[in-house]
Amino acid sequence: MLIIPAIDLKDGACVRLRQGLMDDATVFSDDPVAMAAKWVEAGCRRLHLVDLNGAFEGQPVNGEVVTAIAQRYPNLPIQIGGGIRSLETIEHYVRAGVSYVIIGTKAVKQPEFVGEACRAFPGKVIVGLDAKDGFVATDGWAEVSSVQAVDLARRFEADGVSAIVYTDIAKDGMMQGCNVEATVALANASRIPVIASGGIHNIGDIQKLLETNTPGIIGAITGRAIYEGTLDVAEAQALCDLKYKDE
Repeated sequence: MLIIPAIDLKDGACVRLRQGLMDDATVFSDDPVAMAAKWVEAGCRRLHLVDLNGAFEGQPVNGEVVTAIAQRYPNLPIQIGGGIRSLETIEHYVRAGVSYVIIGTKAVKQPEFVGEACRAFPGKVIVGLDAKDGFVATDGWAEVSSVQAVDLARRFEADGVSAIVYTDIAKDGMMQGCNVEATVALANASRIPVIASGGIHNIGDIQKLLETNTPGIIGAITGRAIYEGTLDVAEAQALCDLKYKDE
């Protein structure tokens, strides 16, 4: 399982939100490229970038920063989400050197777009399912749909999606632990690998995910915890490596 540091971009800065609220943002750095360097030096093997402005506006806003990080670390897998709602945007990011694009809102509102994107960019597409009480939210979490996350995940199985990033909105940025039960249920309900997201606070939360022995969970995204120092990236990754080495 990979520990995946999150770099959330708002107005060119690296921030963290609480429960996805744009007016409840904490700025951690005005130099996201330097922040990426910090996590790379800590030994991370993948980065999770989010264009928060893009998620609300429906098109990339912080694309230059994303490109700068991708160009500085050409061999590091980078996944980007936020405002990705066209094949042109996906192409732009792939050309910039990004390994994976995360389709969120469009995947819920136009599920057929996911298959189209997977055919055009095989191996490059991740679906982001952000849920509240099990129902998928869209438009920067501003709207909650009537679609169950598990049902939508199953729909994408035949499309060739690389992974699903699953976030429990109620947990995100609150540092109270991720929704292990819902994450495991999603991983067991679908053949698509799942990346856990939202609420990870400390090494104990990573341990809880590992203890579920769920092979479908391939990563855990962490944000506020690594910025506020309650989780050490290197220590967490070492724990994951030890778990799978022992097995």
